[in-house]
Amino acid sequence: MSEVTVEQLAKVVGIPSEQLLGQLAEAGIQAKGPDDKISDDEKSKLLNHLRQSHGKKATISASAPSKVTLRRKTVSELRQPGATRRNPLNRATSTPSKTVSVEVRKKRTYVKRSAVAGADATQQEAEAARLALEEQSKQQAVAEAEVEARKAAEAKKREEEQAEVRKVEEEARLKAEEEARRQAEEASEAARQAEEARVKKEQETKQQEAARGKKGNKESKGKEQKDSKSGSSRYGRKELHVSKEGRGRRKKKPSRRRGTPAVDTEHGFQKPTTPVVHEVKIPESISVAELAQQMSVKAAEVIKVLMKMGMMVTINQPLDRDTSTLIVEEMGHTPVVQRDEDVEADLLSTEDAAQAEGEQIARPPVVTIMGHVDHGKTSLLDYIRTSKVADGEAGGITQHIGAYHVDTAKGTISFLDTPGHAAFTAMRARGAKVTDIVILVVAADDGVMPQTREAIQHARAAGVPLIVAVNKIDKPEANPDRVIQELAQEEVIPEDWGGDTMFVQVSAKSGEGIDDLLDAILLQSEVLELTAVAEGPAVGSIVESSLDKGRGPVATVLVRSGLLNKGDIIVSGKEYGRVRAMFDENGKSVKSAGPSIPVVVLGLSGTPDAGDDVRAVADERRAREIASLRVDKHRDNRFAAQKATKLDEMFSKMGQGDVQNLNIIVKADVQGSVEALRESLLKISTDEVKVAIVAAGVGGISESDANLAVTSNAIIFGFNVRADAGARRIVEEQGLDMRYYGIIYEVIDDVKKAISGMLSPEIREEIIGLAEVRDVFRNSKIGAIAGCMVTEGAVRRNSPIRVLRDNVVIYEGALESLRRFKDDVPEVKAGTECGVGVRNYNDVQAGDQIEVFERTEIARIVE
Repeated sequence: MSEVTVEQLAKVVGIPSEQLLGQLAEAGIQAKGPDDKISDDEKSKLLNHLRQSHGKKATISASAPSKVTLRRKTVSELRQPGATRRNPLNRATSTPSKTVSVEVRKKRTYVKRSAVAGADATQQEAEAARLALEEQSKQQAVAEAEVEARKAAEAKKREEEQAEVRKVEEEARLKAEEEARRQAEEASEAARQAEEARVKKEQETKQQEAARGKKGNKESKGKEQKDSKSGSSRYGRKELHVSKEGRGRRKKKPSRRRGTPAVDTEHGFQKPTTPVVHEVKIPESISVAELAQQMSVKAAEVIKVLMKMGMMVTINQPLDRDTSTLIVEEMGHTPVVQRDEDVEADLLSTEDAAQAEGEQIARPPVVTIMGHVDHGKTSLLDYIRTSKVADGEAGGITQHIGAYHVDTAKGTISFLDTPGHAAFTAMRARGAKVTDIVILVVAADDGVMPQTREAIQHARAAGVPLIVAVNKIDKPEANPDRVIQELAQEEVIPEDWGGDTMFVQVSAKSGEGIDDLLDAILLQSEVLELTAVAEGPAVGSIVESSLDKGRGPVATVLVRSGLLNKGDIIVSGKEYGRVRAMFDENGKSVKSAGPSIPVVVLGLSGTPDAGDDVRAVADERRAREIASLRVDKHRDNRFAAQKATKLDEMFSKMGQGDVQNLNIIVKADVQGSVEALRESLLKISTDEVKVAIVAAGVGGISESDANLAVTSNAIIFGFNVRADAGARRIVEEQGLDMRYYGIIYEVIDDVKKAISGMLSPEIREEIIGLAEVRDVFRNSKIGAIAGCMVTEGAVRRNSPIRVLRDNVVIYEGALESLRRFKDDVPEVKAGTECGVGVRNYNDVQAGDQIEVFERTEIARIVE
């Protein structure tokens, strides 16, 4: 029995103590103050009184519970022994044993007899429900059994098929082993016969030498006897004479050297009975010599295999990873893909450690403005930063990515303005990769366009939130509701419709809704909780790069984290250098730039590719080393890729037949335009004419570019750049085709026209007349003359004809003669009779039809 005070019970119930004391008094419970205690029976009595006062039946009693549940838990441990496995090298490895804890829980319920008696009324219902549940379980079990049986049949069928395949493979393997064994036996028999022949020849040689030795001994003996009689010696003095035994021993030595050796002097190395299989580590690019060294073979063997595959290589030539893998597998070894040792990571480890230790602080959001061409993206940004950039754009469209940061009353925002034309898809994709928020500008009078859909896809691929700015709402023909409906079809749902995309109606001309747009941007950035390290080495991205004649390589850098200072050593892609000067978007010199701030940087060794990372490193030596590694890797990969594609190009040319090439050299003012031009021009290629970009780069057209155009017979395109004096001289002397452009779609249109001129014209046939043969007149001098009635069109003498019999072409040729009565006529029209002589064909019969047609050439146009 637990007791509580009146004050505690009042707090639990949530009423004042005075009100609870009044209710206790009405229920007949003695309680005078808040500190008086109340038992469980008194609580039940109070509850019954309150239920009766509200017109309900008092069913609550303080009786003992109808059932009691007892629980018990025991914990024990089971020890599972370790398993023994075999690795691919057939070596046994054992896993350690494991200890598993087993917990057993038991529960027992004791029910009061009165409760059991009260439950008899519902026992029949429970029994019926149980029977229904069992019936349903049986049906489900039958269905599951059928599914399992079907799966087992399918698995059995697959196993039978696999067994059949294995059987065929085993038969092929046994056949190959039998053939190899037979060849080995033949080789062994040939070697045995050769050894027998050699031994026989050596025995014959030995016998001949023995015979010559015996003859020599006889002659020597006779000479010695003669010398002894005369008392002289051939050595001059008798005491230096050598005995016969000594001479005999000296004569035996050459015999032993020329004969079969008495002991086996063969070397101890034995050729392995099974081939040695090496695990060859294959990086992204590897030379032929290195690959041969890893396989423990000579480089000539590798070159021989490559020549069989149609590739002529040298010992120092790099191979790409796919080609190296094929070579290793062809020579019976195991290729292992090896990632290149990340030397850059080691060199940049100090800077990364400094970045990781820095303190994270809030940073401004990076906002990318996307949308279709001429929907007002740049004009909207101009109003925000109070400038007039759009007025100076060629053709009224943005050709480059512009980076700006704007200090508003509500915070700093960095903007990236991407072009909207279809040719700048790649540039827009780069803008989406470095951004935090995407603003999709849609004109209220134009609606959703192709580049609008592409911008939505880029934003989704980058995984960044989207804010829709419905522009040009001040125009009379504006219809924002139609824009919302069209965007909803692209699964861009506004918040008013239950979606997650903010829609803001703005006007770039009057400024209406600009404040609401800035509020939406800052609100979204607060939700994202954007942070970055404000101190330490800077890390950023190249937004755009160009080559300025007076300042050299110029790069627009968007700092992602850290602090970029004037004088820092930076490395970007294959380029490096010291920051000699930094400028903001207005051309004002700055000394440092923090996170999310775009700046123009001078001092790099070249123009890096747009999208490359920028890192500040400790010293120039480290930057030079990183750039050199990247240059070598890029060169090896390019050479390897070119070599790998030569064989594919050869087969493709064999299949395509005669294909014309349109060679082009592209020079532009910034790297982004070069990339956009290259991708756009390569897409124009057809099956008959291939567009080939011979060279592409940033900067003016130089004399070397003109010489390359002469060598490759290429057209030079200059996009916002001009040729120098040397290049102009070569162009005039050689008669090269060099064109200047300022708008990209003019380049695309001209290339399409050039390709259309190179395409072979389309030949179309048009039936101009049909004549029916009524009778045939034969003449020994003239041949067969068909008397015809022109039923359709007109029959012309100089037009090609076809002879049809039962609507099947039996002859195609030309007319020999066309007469009307006795006169030769050039043309006979419908409804008129005529005589027709077919050239080199006399099998014309009555009932045949003569079809007259014309061929016309139609110039093909590239769409």
